[in-house]
Amino acid sequence: MTMRKVLLLGAGKIGSLIATMLSDSGGYDVHVGSLETDEAKTLVKELGLTHVTVFPLDAQDEKALDKVMSGQNGAGKFDAVISGLPYYCNTLVADLAAKYEVNYFDLTEDVGVTRHVQNVSKGVSSVFMPQCGLAPGFISIVANDLMKKFEVIDMVKMRVGALPVNPNNALKYSLTWSTDGLINEYGNTCYGIENGEFVALQPLEGYETITLDGVLYEAFNTSGGLGTLCETYDGMIRTMNYKTMRYPGHCKEIKLLMNELRLNEDRATLKRILERAIPKTLQDVVLIYVAVAGKSKGQFLEENYVKKVYPQEIAGKLWSSIQVTTASGICSAMDIVLDNSERFSGFITQESVTLDEVTSNRFGKYYA
Repeated sequence: MTMRKVLLLGAGKIGSLIATMLSDSGGYDVHVGSLETDEAKTLVKELGLTHVTVFPLDAQDEKALDKVMSGQNGAGKFDAVISGLPYYCNTLVADLAAKYEVNYFDLTEDVGVTRHVQNVSKGVSSVFMPQCGLAPGFISIVANDLMKKFEVIDMVKMRVGALPVNPNNALKYSLTWSTDGLINEYGNTCYGIENGEFVALQPLEGYETITLDGVLYEAFNTSGGLGTLCETYDGMIRTMNYKTMRYPGHCKEIKLLMNELRLNEDRATLKRILERAIPKTLQDVVLIYVAVAGKSKGQFLEENYVKKVYPQEIAGKLWSSIQVTTASGICSAMDIVLDNSERFSGFITQESVTLDEVTSNRFGKYYA
């Protein structure tokens, strides 16, 4: 079996597990470009990852990235590039992926970046699949799977939370993934469908409570989680929205920081505050909740999907649930697309892949 060659940009919380999963599968030769290489090299040595090469790269340096993407750094042409970088780095990566017709996958939650990726993919034969993580990403695949069971869809609710199992601070939260991505979701305009119309919604609004397995959670609007579902089903649904789940009290404290103290206007300061004060943890849980209501065979019915994912051991190392769900999402998406090259080209939405395809995939099995 020929090994696929992948360029992975970023070796942080998620990138490190992506590299581990791909290498451990035996089907991918992974070249990891990162500003900081020490931790990645230590990981490769500790886990005995035989198909991972780590090299220094500033992905915001256009000339340096161009050289790598074009295959001039000695690695040759890549089958795909995965961006595990902060969302604001992805426009350049997408531009160069289009230039060299390299299949492109990212984890962005940013609506503007996704639109840019969609635009640069026009007329290009390679695949451009952004938003391949958990939310946006897997949550869209689940929702689309449930929606196919109805002849008429009335309401779609999508809820996701990545939370510490044992919260012990005022925010009742731990920094389980990108701080930049978190602030972006809390501070940017949200979108949804209300009364059949595509609408803009305010972040941190739309407050509600949800009880799962006897535990009370709150949920509120955050940006980006719907992915492209709104556009795919525009004019076909009465109500569709995405909200982030947290322990009660979190939203009030975040509103104080972002709105009343106006730190949404000074995100660099907010990032420093959060990273200094809020601890990281491997003891987390990912909550996934989707509810779809509509008409099926003449009846008004509701279908639900509820799942909790906990930390798991992969390649002899324990990884947090947010690492597992996010890395599993993008690795399975890429694997499915590359295995079905005759089916996919250009801009690909998450809902183009089925739930069965993901859960039966060697990387998507962690959702099964």
